[in-house]
Amino acid sequence: MNREIKNTDYSKLCNLCPRQCNIDRTVSKGYCKSLSDMKICRIAPHFFEEPPISGTNGSGTIFFSGCSLDCEFCQNYSISKHSVGKIYSPEMLAEKISELESNGVHNINFVTPTHFSDKIIETLKLYRPKIPVVYNTSGYELPHVIEKLLPFIDVFLFDMKYGNDVVAKKYSKCPDYTEYCKASLKLAIENKPLLYDNNLLIQGVIVRHLVLPGELSNTFEVIDYFADNFLGSACLSVMSQFVPVYKSTINRTLKPLEYKLVINKIIERNIEDCFIQELSSANESYIPEFEI
Repeated sequence: MNREIKNTDYSKLCNLCPRQCNIDRTVSKGYCKSLSDMKICRIAPHFFEEPPISGTNGSGTIFFSGCSLDCEFCQNYSISKHSVGKIYSPEMLAEKISELESNGVHNINFVTPTHFSDKIIETLKLYRPKIPVVYNTSGYELPHVIEKLLPFIDVFLFDMKYGNDVVAKKYSKCPDYTEYCKASLKLAIENKPLLYDNNLLIQGVIVRHLVLPGELSNTFEVIDYFADNFLGSACLSVMSQFVPVYKSTINRTLKPLEYKLVINKIIERNIEDCFIQELSSANESYIPEFEI
């Protein structure tokens, strides 16, 4: 990591993600389009995560407003690009977590949590559920922030969106994505070995990758990196759900031939612990409804 951390007093100046805005989010919004108070757009069971996360009762998802990335194809753009939702204090969120838990969900799932990771830690210090806690991240993370989260998080749903920074810059204005993603992902996997109970993941890392139509070389780089570094120590989830929304310059879904080539690559690299979405998942109906 070449870039020096500007400030580590997260209560005053925010450097929670690699953007390192170094601003006081109590008065100004960061790159994430968020002030310091948690804004949440949806708290509800969700049934469209990977099978060992959703199970039969669903994952207790908590969708945060804002995002530290800037993906032109964001499927949750209605909440990631605008400061929408309701403000929650750590005390209020702790109560909601307890309610989700009592309703029988299999885990508590923080979605797009990076820019509120400090408040999530504060919340979990107030109330730690007896079910697994999931950190559902874009992958654009600072390793030392992941290290702070390790005592509080059981499962990481860790995106690896890009295998090279040319593509990361093109679609997410993020020319240093792979550097931070690889370092943070390695730290998470080293500290959270896979552990299942009745086919549910109670500890470990799922590495997620969304296949971008026309960018198969990017996907192949991600698959090769996973196979070379994490085979047997993490699970891979390859998603085919891309639909052209928001400001996407990719104007189509995945072709059947592209889908077949990706599957062949996974077989070629002998990746057995892997989830592969059906091609029919490329449908906007799978996008959750948010409180906006």
